[in-house]
Amino acid sequence: MPGELASRDRVVGVKQARRAVMQGAARAVYLASDADPRLTEPLRELCRAQDVPCDGSMTLQQLGRACGIAVPAAAVAVLNG
Repeated sequence: MPGELASRDRVVGVKQARRAVMQGAARAVYLASDADPRLTEPLRELCRAQDVPCDGSMTLQQLGRACGIAVPAAAVAVLNG
């Protein structure tokens, strides 16, 4: 699954991921395990409500690297299609 993070069909960031989940465009969401829970927990709850799989096994640094970006990432949504 983390291999799909390098694809172009993804958005990075809590706000963008939340928007993708709310619009029904997210296939899966990855949340950094060491990110501030005040940021990630509302998105995790939204994923549960929308029945979107949510993975929290990577750190901020690992998630950023998996996406091919030079900065840490708290949330990434893999898009449909």
